[in-house]
Amino acid sequence: MSTQTKDLPITDTATDTLARKSKSEDVISGGHLAAKALKSEGIDTIFTLCGGHIIDIYDGCVDEGIRIIDVRHEQVAAHAADGYSRQTGRLGCVVTTAGPGFTNAITGIATAFRSESPVLHIGGQGALTQHKMGSLQDLPHVDILSPITKFAASVRSTERVADMISMAARECFSGAPGPSYLEIPRDILDREVELVKAIIPSAGHYRASTKSIGDPRDIETLAELLVKSERPAILIGSQVWTCRGHQEAIDMVRGLNIPAYFNGSGRGLLPPGDPHHFHRTRRDAFNQADVIVIVGTPFDFRMGYGKRLRADATVVQIDLDYRTVGKNRDVSLGLIGDPGAVLKAVHDATTASRDNGALRREGWLQELRAMEMQKTDKLMPLFTSDKEPIHPYRVAWELNEFLTEDTIYIGDGGDVVTISAQAVQPRAPGNWMDPGALGSLGVGTGFAMASKLVHPHKEVLCYYGDGSFGMTAFDMETANRFGAPYLAVIGNNSAMNQIRYGQITKYGSERGDVGNLLGDVPFSKFAEMLGGYGEEVRQPGQIAPALQRSREAIQSTGKSAVINIWVDPNEYAPGTKAQTMYK
Repeated sequence: MSTQTKDLPITDTATDTLARKSKSEDVISGGHLAAKALKSEGIDTIFTLCGGHIIDIYDGCVDEGIRIIDVRHEQVAAHAADGYSRQTGRLGCVVTTAGPGFTNAITGIATAFRSESPVLHIGGQGALTQHKMGSLQDLPHVDILSPITKFAASVRSTERVADMISMAARECFSGAPGPSYLEIPRDILDREVELVKAIIPSAGHYRASTKSIGDPRDIETLAELLVKSERPAILIGSQVWTCRGHQEAIDMVRGLNIPAYFNGSGRGLLPPGDPHHFHRTRRDAFNQADVIVIVGTPFDFRMGYGKRLRADATVVQIDLDYRTVGKNRDVSLGLIGDPGAVLKAVHDATTASRDNGALRREGWLQELRAMEMQKTDKLMPLFTSDKEPIHPYRVAWELNEFLTEDTIYIGDGGDVVTISAQAVQPRAPGNWMDPGALGSLGVGTGFAMASKLVHPHKEVLCYYGDGSFGMTAFDMETANRFGAPYLAVIGNNSAMNQIRYGQITKYGSERGDVGNLLGDVPFSKFAEMLGGYGEEVRQPGQIAPALQRSREAIQSTGKSAVINIWVDPNEYAPGTKAQTMYK
């Protein structure tokens, strides 16, 4: 046998091996080009659910060292990509197969669109050679997603895969951030091309700076307005955190002694107790302020379409998107640019003044602080209520008391988010996440998993309504599988209660429960089924001990915990009673 081997021509063994090696180095598949492009964009994790159209991307990700988190439902994958972006400040990525895999992710992409979150969605498609023939899972993906993305396109050649990914990624950060969609047909992904013919943009060499301050004259105008202002107020919205401009915002607020209010991802930029952090007196401040600065948040339903600002107020709006400024309400001054860069420039411009007004405003801050204390005192009977069934305000208060500086708080639901926003005050930037303007239920599981993957040493707590928990909870198993356990707290009233109130009010009690009542589910058993800790809570005095036991259980088991708190189904948030979401 050995003699026969020695007699074989070298060209049949070593030369052939060298030829194959040379070929592998000189050619590359579309899937591997995609993975190289993702790595170039700084993406280290993709969220996905497997499908035959996209498997070559997985193979490329393995070679590039990109982590693959495979979930049980594509909606969770899209929410997780959004959450990953919010927590890292970088591009999130979701990869889905064609057809139903794509459609399952649409809610997550729409949520990212309304929340201005940069997410790249890569989707599979049938082969170009089967175009319009009725291939498996064929849908007009690009047409469907075009209205709710900043960019949507199909890749038509393997040589352009990496180039198109860089193009889609670049669009995610054009103006206000948002999602992009890129469809890659299966034969484009599987085909191998010569590496020298592939267009692969170099990382860091095809982007312009996004840290624009806009028109310098507007910076000077705003600086002058603030220096002269006696009663200014500022609302800091999600864009400030998205752009990581929070330190610039904090420096300006403190330097000019301005009371600051926060919404969306802006919550937590200043900790509770900070002399410039205000929580309950926004309407009072806006009604009395001589200058109101709105930063990185639109005049949408959450702002009463601008009508909650008095008509004669001097209103300044700062935003990344030209289309947002002055939309729904006239403004006195509009500035387009990066919120952090703009606020720093304004703060710098005020240093030229001998008196920036900081001392004059101390009385204004004290006046608002006194009102804050009065409003908190008024709410305390609800926050500390001992009634049974448990008052939802008591749950919110206990959650706030439970938080640490290293707890990321996520709200997923209707009234649970609205009510908890009155009590829960995150202790650090980035420690608040909610569904955003789309009001999507089911975001919590993906947000929680992504947050824990980004910050393995932080505690992650997601407060669900029982309706929202039932939508995506099975991916708690995915979180456990990838070592990302979190604490799920459920405010369980066995109903879609925010909608239920409106139905009862409109149609009466006999028809008010149609289509909104749910079953009484002991969700603690769900955590136990997955190897974690679960507990049912029916008495208000047991909330805090149950939360502490769950914290200890997560630390000891490495599995997610569920605390199922039974709350009064006949208590509602003030906004629900006033139906403000529709006004």
